[in-house]
Amino acid sequence: MKKQRQNAIREILSAGNVSTQQQLMDALQQRSIPVTQATVSRDIRELGIVKQQDETGTYRYYLPRQEDVRSLSLPLIVTEAVRLVDCAANIVVVKCRSGMADAACAALDEMNLSWVVGTIAGDDTIFILLRTQKQAAGFAAQLRQLLNEKT
Repeated sequence: MKKQRQNAIREILSAGNVSTQQQLMDALQQRSIPVTQATVSRDIRELGIVKQQDETGTYRYYLPRQEDVRSLSLPLIVTEAVRLVDCAANIVVVKCRSGMADAACAALDEMNLSWVVGTIAGDDTIFILLRTQKQAAGFAAQLRQLLNEKT
């Protein structure tokens, strides 16, 4: 149900102007997908959706730019090493299998991701610093999605 709902959210945001969570809830309910405000809020965060001004000055919800991560091919070491991706503020936290974080971090560094300020790795954890909280949330959501597609 969650995957179906989140796919519907992506379609809704791709097709039109949604300015409020209520509008998004109404659009989902028109598709016979019952949802609460708390669930929509959680989905917005998990999908890395941001609210920005459009060309007319109106604030609306946008999906993360797809070319950021979707166009990337993750190195094999990253797909094999990573167990969990989360974020806090403007830092993405990547939990890896024991002893693999350093190699996975080096592979991510070699990708020269323009939105990444820097990385640091320990034995089983990578911290990835991004410029903004929105970038971190979007990057974490997209990285999780790419990793889920590989499994």
